Amino acid sequence: MRRLLLLIGSAAILVLSGCASTSPEWSSSSADTRRDPRAAKAPRVDLSKQSVSNLMAPSNDLWVQIRQGFQLPELDSPLVEKQTQWLVNRPDYVNRSMARSSRYLFYIVEEVNRRNMPTEIALLPFVESAFNPEAKSTAKAMGIWQFMPRTGQDFKLTQNVFRDERRDVLQSTNAALDYLQRLYKQFGDWQLALAAYNWGEGNVARAIKRNQALRKPTDYESLTMPRETREYVPKLMAYKNIVQNPGAYNIVLPELENHPYFVAIDVTRDIDVDVAAQLAEMSLEDFRNLNPAFNKPVILAAADQQMLLPFARAELFQMNLASYTKPLSSWTALKVTKSETPEQLATRLALNPETIR
Repeated sequence: MRRLLLLIGSAAILVLSGCASTSPEWSSSSADTRRDPRAAKAPRVDLSKQSVSNLMAPSNDLWVQIRQGFQLPELDSPLVEKQTQWLVNRPDYVNRSMARSSRYLFYIVEEVNRRNMPTEIALLPFVESAFNPEAKSTAKAMGIWQFMPRTGQDFKLTQNVFRDERRDVLQSTNAALDYLQRLYKQFGDWQLALAAYNWGEGNVARAIKRNQALRKPTDYESLTMPRETREYVPKLMAYKNIVQNPGAYNIVLPELENHPYFVAIDVTRDIDVDVAAQLAEMSLEDFRNLNPAFNKPVILAAADQQMLLPFARAELFQMNLASYTKPLSSWTALKVTKSETPEQLATRLALNPETIR
């Protein structure tokens, strides 16, 4: 019996069907893209023409590259030492965060370097989310960069029943770096830009105007701001301290080779999430860690989507896909009008109206 997933209040439903395409065709080059091309710098593979193993990359230590790109001035504040000690006293928390970061840091560092930004910015997701792509705040901020719904919309991050790009590693990173660059251009100071990322640019601008009216300095440490924002930059500097000299704090950083952790593959055929994970020989949890933006059990080709696979697993996906003879997707997405009744929809789908109700 077929099952229906009804998306209340939306213009689409998913129908579980046994007649999905079984074609193994899969090509990143055949899909149109609406994305900002700057957001697609992860290695991309046309699986009909190219082997993942052809993507060569250097193997030196990524931590070294991060340290070499540090540019932010030291913050002369006791809060930096306080936040550093907070992390030192919680090695398990630090280790979990560092382990999660290993999936995403290479891509983020590459984007930060391409934009000539300080590499401290690549550490900001430690502060925002501990690099948890599923992180969601009480204020509904989401993803490793903790985008609020409205800010995500401002930066063209899709948020619908199928996909929330605030959790998408590529799209949210591109949007976050765009936002931070805009804030730096506005305030001319990275510490103020970071404060604005946390507190809002309007709040920082008003705090600066208040100090100007009182003939007071307008640097980060001189502004009056909420406690969370006051501690925001010190938290980032605490992570910088640990990355700069982990041995001084008895912390062992995970080994991070300086090459891509994942490759981006354009989805040109509908595919179930569990089938994609199966073909890549990954657990569902590991697959979702790289593809947390997908809200439904199917990845739709019509939505111009990509999936990320670990560098080592994409080759397996390529080989297994070539020999896979079962349907790639058991779900079919259909658009419905707001005026369409259950009876009309049942007739169109050859189903009992009670199934839809």
